[in-house]
Amino acid sequence: MTFKPVRKAVFPVAGLGTRFLPATKSIPKEMLTVVDKPLIQYAVEEALAAGIEQIIFVTGRGKAALEDHFDISYELEATMRARGKSLAAIDGIRMTPGSPVYVRQQEPLGLGHAVWCARAIVGDEPFAVLLPDELMVGTPGFLAQMVAAYAQVGGNLIGALEVPASETDKYGIITPGRVDGALTEVLEVIEKPKQGTARSNLMTPGRYILQPEVMGILDRGEKGAGGEIQLTDAMAQLIGRQPFHGYTFTGQRFDCGDKAGFIQANLALALQRADIGPSVRSFAAALLA
Repeated sequence: MTFKPVRKAVFPVAGLGTRFLPATKSIPKEMLTVVDKPLIQYAVEEALAAGIEQIIFVTGRGKAALEDHFDISYELEATMRARGKSLAAIDGIRMTPGSPVYVRQQEPLGLGHAVWCARAIVGDEPFAVLLPDELMVGTPGFLAQMVAAYAQVGGNLIGALEVPASETDKYGIITPGRVDGALTEVLEVIEKPKQGTARSNLMTPGRYILQPEVMGILDRGEKGAGGEIQLTDAMAQLIGRQPFHGYTFTGQRFDCGDKAGFIQANLALALQRADIGPSVRSFAAALLA
């Protein structure tokens, strides 16, 4: 069976980033850098590598730096050319004209609401959702792995990663059914279940491929945990009506919405770099000696 291709990806980037104050008072949290690249760029590159054609940013006030980052910088490029420097460092972030598209989430009403704000651009197509706070490192990328799995099973596909049982109350947790390799049938998704009540330790780490029918559910504006419109609750209503699977990522995950996770990502990716890895490794060894 052939399924509609996943051509569009939604990036909810309207958050205030309060956990990273005072830095995020003037800089969007998605523009915080891991080594020398903003978090948002890692996520966009992951989407483009998966074959995504249209990038949809759901933004808010104070996100101009994010929009500028994906624009052409005539002055910067002219200066680099005049000095005989390579443009390779900035060429990789250009996209096809007409992509990206920016829409506003005017009120912080939850992740489900942010995704719903992109409904007119998504239309009647399946679409991906990527949360840039979740930095996924692997080859191929997480979304590319999910798109390949989607081509086999269709329906809705959400990322799945194992976490310690003590942490299941922090995430959306999957109630699993039949397991087939990296694919797990999803019987239920519960947002932040109370400690000791989770049916598994499979959490949803911010990567989704969803059918457009989820927008109709989000349109009702039903509020869930925290008094917000939860994407997890809307997805749960598709279970049993459409195929629904979790896909376990083979790669590394860094929770860059958390300060410790952000520092860990910087260290891990720096150590992988040929240009700075040796000096960072020497410094870390001496610091921890």
